[in-house]
Formats: sequence, structure tokens, C-alpha cells
Amino acid sequence: MSEKREINRGYYTGERPLFMAKDLKIYDTVFDEGESPLKESRDIELYGSMFKWKYPLWYAKNILVKNCTWFEMGRAGVWYTDNITVEDCAIEAPKNFRRCHDVTLKNVSFPNAEETLWQCDGVRLDKVTAKGDYFAMNSKNMVIRDLTLYGNYSFDGVRNAEIHNSRLLSKDAFWNSENITVYDSFISGEYLGWNAKNLTLINCTIESLQGMCYIENLVMKNCKLINTTLAFEYSTVDARIDGKIDSVMNPSGGQICADSIGELILDKDKVDPEKTRIICKADEQECA
Repeated sequence: MSEKREINRGYYTGERPLFMAKDLKIYDTVFDEGESPLKESRDIELYGSMFKWKYPLWYAKNILVKNCTWFEMGRAGVWYTDNITVEDCAIEAPKNFRRCHDVTLKNVSFPNAEETLWQCDGVRLDKVTAKGDYFAMNSKNMVIRDLTLYGNYSFDGVRNAEIHNSRLLSKDAFWNSENITVYDSFISGEYLGWNAKNLTLINCTIESLQGMCYIENLVMKNCKLINTTLAFEYSTVDARIDGKIDSVMNPSGGQICADSIGELILDKDKVDPEKTRIICKADEQECA
């Protein structure tokens, strides 16, 4: 296998200056005004470089990016790209990473993460910070650790994801999702998890108005619900809550176990109360 050719302190403008480039190590290089500088590239390493214009990495394969910066106009930067690793980077531009396969992001910040990580397959995030709505829509097969997210409507339609040690400030998170497990995390946002299937929350703290409703197979283990009201409406649930639940409304079935429940609403014309077992430790009942 031949050694990669090196480019040092390059400066590129115009459309597609390195179109279909292969086997390059690129150092301290600026990609300024001009679209698609590395479109259709293969086996590229980038270090300390800057993307200042649109569509830098489309239809690329086998890409390593370290200590690089996407500026605001580096929009829609990585689409239709396979096997890309991005480490220690700042990505100011929105709409990044769409329809990509095998994406690894480590120690990356997204101050404008609108429409980021859409319809990707095989995603690993480690120490990522993102601010923007509709994060990770319709992606699948995700493993996420130490994510800090500020933005609503996150993880809509996501399939097969596990999330660890994260902080999500996100209204309408996990809507229409399937097979999601969240461990040791904090989630704050209204209407959490609606229309999800197989959503599991373990050792999590939740703050939500009308959270966890319309869910098929919701599992909660050793979770805290702080200022969480009108929870579990029309959900099938196995919830083991540490502490009080402020209010529960019309679960479809299953079991809810908590220290106490401030308000329990069971409308017999909407649900069958016999299908849900309610256990309050304050009443000296034990969780099954």
C-alpha cells in the first residue's frame, strides 16, 4: 500500500478543487469560497484544517478529521459519506451529517446543530455538545455517551439507540422512536417519548409535562420524576420510580410503582383501570 501524499498549508477556492482525491494527508489547509472541495474523495486524513464553504465532504469514504473547524457557511458539510471519524472539532455550520454510514464523533461541538445527523446508520457519539432542533432525526444504530443537547424534537424516528451519561434539554424528544435505552441521564422537556415503542429509561432523572404518553412498552427502572405531571397517558408501562410522581393520567396497562402519587387520574370511559397495577410504598405495598 502506497504512502499518502501530503498537502501542507494549502488554500483552495472554486468548485471541486480536490474532486475525487485519494490517499491524502491534509494539514493546516483552508477550503474557502467554493462548493464541494472534497466531493467523491477516498482515504483522506485532515488535520488542523478549515472548511469555510458549502458541501465539503459529499459521497466520500474512509475519512479521518482531527482538530478541524467547519465555519458557519460550511453548511450541509458531510452528506452521503461512509466511514468517517471526526475528533476534537468545532462544527459551526448547520445541517451536517446526513444519510451517512459509520459515523464516529468524539469531542465535537455543534453550536448550530439544526437538522444535524439525519438518516444516518451506525453512529457513535462521545463527548459531543450540540445546540439545535431536530437532532438525529430518523437515524439508527446509535451508541451515545456524554452528550449534552440543547434543542427540541430530538431523536424523532430513531431506531436502535443506547444513550449513556447524557443531559438532554429537549421538548418532544424520542417521538416515534423504537428500541431506545437511556442510562444514567437527565432529560428535561415536555411531551417526552410520545408514540415511541420499546423505550427504556434506567437510573434517569426526568422533568416533563405530559411525559411518557402514547408509548408501547415503556420501562423505567430506578428513575426520578421531578415536576413531572400527567404522565403515562395511554402508555403500557413498567415503571419503578424512586420518590413521588406528581400526577399520573390514564395509563393503558402495566405497573407503576412509586413512593407516592400526588394525583391519580383514571377515567373509566377512556381506559380500563383494572389493567394497570398502581403500587405506592407510602401505603406499605411492595413493588412486584
